[in-house]
Amino acid sequence: MSFQTKIMDAMKTAMKEKDTVSLEALRAVKSALLLAQTETGAKEEISEEESIKLLQKLVKQRKDSAAIYLQQNREDLADPELAQAAVIEKFLPAQLSEEEVEVVVRKIITENNFSGMTDMGKVMSIASKELAGQADGKTISTVVKKALA
Repeated sequence: MSFQTKIMDAMKTAMKEKDTVSLEALRAVKSALLLAQTETGAKEEISEEESIKLLQKLVKQRKDSAAIYLQQNREDLADPELAQAAVIEKFLPAQLSEEEVEVVVRKIITENNFSGMTDMGKVMSIASKELAGQADGKTISTVVKKALA
């Protein structure tokens, strides 16, 4: 079952259950997927890998917005953003914990004989490719900095 089909099925369920938060989040996902598909000019659906990147971007946008709202003491605006992020995260593969990311990063560092902060870009490049869809860039960056320090 394709990503777009899963999203459409979830939208139908949200409509039946009158779940406005889920419906709003799913409509945003569907819109983003359609925009990405039309950007390429392709008739077929975008790949699952591209879909995952797109969903991660949408989750990050919502979490960033919620953080800004919370800094301004606007919980009334932050709560819907966090709720939408949670709905979108259901369609993402399971995220690795910081400890699991650290194991992968340490393996990359030892295999390639990296040492010091001068090699951070190289480690980040390899780790980002290897952990694509399983961990966000911020977590990877934090672990790499800690491992190289």
